[in-house]
Formats: sequence, C-alpha cells, structure tokens
Amino acid sequence: MKTTCAYCGVGCGIRLNREGDEWQLQGDEQHPANGGALCVKGASLLESLAFPDRLLYPRWMGQRIGWEEALDTLAARLATIAKESGPEAIGLYLSGQLTTEDYYVANKLMKGYLGSANVDTNSRLCMSSAVVAHQRAFGEDLVPACYEDLELADLVVLTGANTAWTHPVLFRRLQQARARRPGLRLVVLDPRRTMTAEQGDLHLALKPGSDVTLWNGLCRYLLDVDGWDKDYVAQHVSGFEALAAALDDPAWQLDEVARSCGLSRSDLLGFYQLFARTPKTVTLFCQGINQSNQGVDKANAILNAHLMCGRIGKPGAAPFSMTGQPNAMGGREVGGLATQLAAHMGFGEAECDRVQRFWQSPTIVRGPGHKAVELFEAVHRGEIRALWVLGTNPAVSLPDGNRVREALSRCELLVVSEVTANTDTARLAHLLLPAAAWGEKSGTVTNSERTISRQRAFLPLPGEARPDWWALTQIARRLGFGEGFAYEHEHEIFCEHAALSGFENAGERQFDISGLAGLTRAEFEALEPLRWPVNARWPKGRDRLFEDGRFAPPDGRARLLPLAQHFPPQQGAGQGEDLPLLLNSGRLRDQWHTMTRTGHVPRLQEAEPWPRVRMGAASLLALGVREGELVRLGNGLGEALLLAGSAGPEAASGPCHPGGRSGPPRTGGHGPPASGR
Repeated sequence: MKTTCAYCGVGCGIRLNREGDEWQLQGDEQHPANGGALCVKGASLLESLAFPDRLLYPRWMGQRIGWEEALDTLAARLATIAKESGPEAIGLYLSGQLTTEDYYVANKLMKGYLGSANVDTNSRLCMSSAVVAHQRAFGEDLVPACYEDLELADLVVLTGANTAWTHPVLFRRLQQARARRPGLRLVVLDPRRTMTAEQGDLHLALKPGSDVTLWNGLCRYLLDVDGWDKDYVAQHVSGFEALAAALDDPAWQLDEVARSCGLSRSDLLGFYQLFARTPKTVTLFCQGINQSNQGVDKANAILNAHLMCGRIGKPGAAPFSMTGQPNAMGGREVGGLATQLAAHMGFGEAECDRVQRFWQSPTIVRGPGHKAVELFEAVHRGEIRALWVLGTNPAVSLPDGNRVREALSRCELLVVSEVTANTDTARLAHLLLPAAAWGEKSGTVTNSERTISRQRAFLPLPGEARPDWWALTQIARRLGFGEGFAYEHEHEIFCEHAALSGFENAGERQFDISGLAGLTRAEFEALEPLRWPVNARWPKGRDRLFEDGRFAPPDGRARLLPLAQHFPPQQGAGQGEDLPLLLNSGRLRDQWHTMTRTGHVPRLQEAEPWPRVRMGAASLLALGVREGELVRLGNGLGEALLLAGSAGPEAASGPCHPGGRSGPPRTGGHGPPASGR
C-alpha cells in the first residue's frame, strides 16, 4: 500500500506493510519527491493517529447526536440564515490538510450553489503572497521548477526558509547534491542563524523585512555590470523600462543597500557577484518571504532577478516557491481561496459564465469574498452568522488570536469538522463533526513541484467518522442541490475537477489535467505521482514550465515590476512604549502547526519540550537574563511566558531519516500561522 505524507509541501511518498495485526511504515523509494527518505514527523505518522480525545460521533452543544440529526440541523440552520441575511452570511474556512476532492466540493457548493464567495483557507496565511506574485509576473499561479533543479543548480539561494527544519527531506536532497558536487554553492538569507544558515557557504543575516531592498539592489547591480540577459528580456519579458527607471534610485546602490539591510558591503557584494556569474541558480523561498506586510512584493523582487537573467524554465535555474502544507497547491487548483473561482480562473465575465455552465449551477459568485483575516472580522461584526471550519485551528493560528477567539465565541453557528475535540477552535463549536484522519481518507494532494499524488486509506473509519467531501455533499443534497452533488466516491470528484481544468481551455490556462478526466475507478486507485499539466500535449506530465519562454498573459510575456521597500511596523507598540526586542517567528522541526496532531506524540516532544525565545548574547546581557530562565515578554497585543535561550543553530539531531520506519500506533503551537489535521 502506497500513500502520501500528511505534513509539509514536500509531498513525500510512504509505503505501508501489514505484519500480523500491525502496520509498518517507511518511505517510498519510488516516489519522485523523497526516494524513500522521511523526516521524524513523517516517520511518526502511525503514532500520531492515537489521538488522546478522538472525535468519533457528531456533537451538538457538547451532546452526542447522530449524523442524520446533525446534517438536518445544519442544513436547516444554513437555509434559514441564507434566506434571512443572504448567502454571504455563510462562510467556510478550509485547510491545506484537506484533499483536493474535499476542497473541490466545498468551493463548488459555496461559489456555484449557495452563492457565497466567503470561502478561504489557512493556505491564505502561508501561500497567497506567492500566488499573487506568480499571477502578476507570469499571468497565472504557476511554480515553474521541480525538485531536481535543486540538484542541477550551481547556486541555491534559500531565503525566508529554515529548510533543514521545515522541509528536511528536501534539504537532505540538497545536502546530498552538494556532497556529489562540491562546487554547488548555498547562500542563506535569514535574519536568524538557523540550522540551515549554519550549513550555507554564505549567510546574509539581513535586517528583518529588508528583502525588497536586497533584491532591488541585486537587480541594480545586474544592470551596472551588464549581468542581465538582454535577448531573453527583449523576447519574453515586458516592463523592463519601468523597472530600470525605478532602479536608478540611489537607494538601490550597493553601499546604501548594505546599510539598509544591515550587512557588510563585502558580504553583499560577494552574493551579488556569485549570482551574476552563475547561470544555473535556483532561489527557494518560503514563509519568511510570504508572511510579511509586503510578501507579494518580496516574491516579485525575487522573480524580477530571475526574469532579468532568463533563469527560469531551464534545468537548474528557477525561482521556486515552497508550500508549507501537503495540499496547499491542490487548494489553489480548485479555487479554495476567496480571490479565485476554480481551475485557475478568476471572476471575469467569461470565466464566471464558463464555470457556471460546466457546473450547471443555479448561480455563480461574481467577485472575491472575504480573505482569512477579513473573514473572521466579518464573523466578529455578525455579518457572517454561520462559519464552518474544516481541518484547521484558527483560534490559535490566525493573527491577533484574542480577537479571533472573541469572534468565534460570538458566532451564531460555529461548525467544526475535526479528528479531535481537543483543539482551541473545537471547544468553541456548537456543532462538531467527526472527520476522517490521515490513513482513513482517500483522495489526491499536490506538492510544491506540482506533483499530484494519491493519499490512500489503509485503516477503517472509526466510530462515525466520515470524509469531509461526504459531509459537504450531504449538506448540499439537503439544501436542494442533489443533482450537482451526486458523488459516491472521491474518484468521481477528481474526474470532474480534471474535466473542468480542460473545459474550453485551448492553452490559455497552463493548469490543465484534463488527460486524467477519463480515469476509471481502478486507474484512479492505481494513479502514480505525476506533475501537471497532464493533457493531450503532455500526457505524462511536465517537469518544468516556461521552457519555450512563453508565459500565461495574452502576449506571452512575463512582467517585471518596479517595487518599493516598506518596512513592517512594530506591532503592539503603545504610545511612547519602549520595545527593546524585535521578535521573529520560526517553526519547530518535530511539531506541526498548532500541535493538534503532533503534540501528543512523546518522541516529537523530546527536542523542544518547552516554549522558548532565543536571544542574542548582547540582548541576554542587556536584559540581565541567563539562558534557561523564565522570561515574560509583552507588548500592546498580549504577553507570553517563555524559557530564554541563546540565539544560534537549533540543538537537534539530523534533519531526516534515510528510510524512516515506524511501528504501530501507541498512546501517548508553535509554528507558522496555518494549522490543521
């Protein structure tokens, strides 16, 4: 039995074998993402299934009820709210932990049948900056590279990512490539001295938030030394004149950039020279770029440098956005964000008409809904009266958690689909629905390099747990939409999703998996990993995009964008308040998001059992704090009690296991603002 890991966006393949009454787990040597390697979280997946408080039955106001009563009650309440306040009074908040099929049904129900665009996902907090940057530069949300490019490059730049901890299997591939090819250089751009930074050939500890300045400075340098590809820009890129004019600003000259970024001139010049003379360069970026007051501009600044040099669509040369969750990209494919419709379509008149005709739906939304933070503000105001949260824990993971929890406690009808009742969000729910966990649910997920993989069920559904797509389908039928939601198996949903991607698509949208729309049930069950697009032109998938230099806009050209630097404000500062510390967040290697699916596994607690703040030696000395002491940190937004530690590479064992193995389940956060099961 083969399946796919439930954690980060690397999308590692897993092989399971039954030995007597016990399952044994190890990495799938044939999967293109990991070749058999697993990180400690992936190797502990079986143990993570032993939830201390598994949700096995629907609960209404804390009391057990049956599915029929739960569904009838929910459908009736939703119908009443839609009639009284309009469908916009209903919202869905989804998760990168869902399968593509779950995502597809939720998006179709909300945007094509109920008529509400207020459906968003925790991927908004991780990946929406990269989505918009891709759309602005490429004309579509497209990741052009594949993992092999990290191994083929002569220079890898890691920015906004502690890859050794957040994507350890991929970092291992990079380490192995460096061992085979000592000439492969690694540059790490990160304010913190992380485990990843320790292993770089050059670590630029830039001032937090100064990324646009650094990349604008690189583009200025490329112009000054004639290090850009004039022919590529002339043939395939627009906006060069406007960018070149903006780069004339003295703020982007080397000395001023070094000052603004808090870097030495020699280190910065060394990076610029290395980038300029290395055609095969991959820039890998993640949450440190995306989660920012100007995350879109940061991503576009990276894309600008690669487009100027023509380093895109070529082996070993690409900008590469890494996703944080196992199906963040699958959610983007089906329109899981409030700013998308479906199949990489927006809200233009022709696109809305096309999707409505394909769905044969009674309505179609004509514009974006509330994005994640706005969604919960609308709940707080009472504008959204009913909210259904699936597979995530926004009471902890969203910014300004106190206000989010207040909004949820005010919500007229809060529904939570979860695998455990023991989450901060689940405790506030009026209706709890027992969802299928990893190992019990089946469908597809798409990883960071566009590889579609199967998640397969190998365990029976416990109690009355059900897949999320099933619960959504049952509600749709009770609301009178039975013809559009006659699904009996995830195979039917996947094939419809694949068909929509190719519907009236003559190459305008590069997301096209119509070659999979005709899969039989047996072919779907046996589906092997492959990268999209998958269609008549690319029947076996495609490794890289833009190899011919043609991009998604009608003129086929990518876009260069002039960008300004806007440093983040000091959040939580009161009038005249002194804030001696600037905090920067990171992730724990062995935990997942708010720890709702990993916090109960003993061996995943061993490396970092306590909440910790790491400070530089000068800060510890100035504050009179010794390592290991408890400190109370506070600002205008709240306070936290933490153990003090010294800044530096995190004390932990190696990043992954060559072929991680795990035994049967046994009884038994901290992280980016996204969460889920």
